[in-house]
Amino acid sequence: MLRLLFLVVLIASACAPHLVEAQSCQKIGSSVFCDNGLSAQQIGNSTFFNDGTSARTIGNSTFYSNGSSATTVGNSTFFSNGTSATHIGNSTFFSDGRSCQTIGNTSYCN
Repeated sequence: MLRLLFLVVLIASACAPHLVEAQSCQKIGSSVFCDNGLSAQQIGNSTFFNDGTSARTIGNSTFYSNGSSATTVGNSTFFSNGTSATHIGNSTFFSDGRSCQTIGNTSYCN
């Protein structure tokens, strides 16, 4: 259920630097709405953002419309730009020091 929210946080935090301004994102059904105006909808294994970007997940890899990608191994995600994220419980810790915590259907990032 929270896979879409986690995917949006990962994309906004690591693959689309102009989206990092989001401090919180909330999942409602198959959509996610962030406090910076970013929104996304998941249809099958694809995620479509209101800024025109998209992502498609195949197995443990996600491919972004900007040409970047990410691969998840266990509780870690490795991005093609050299950054990574580790998901522990309700928290996600990024290699650049940022972190996010998910409470219910909302993810809060610093």
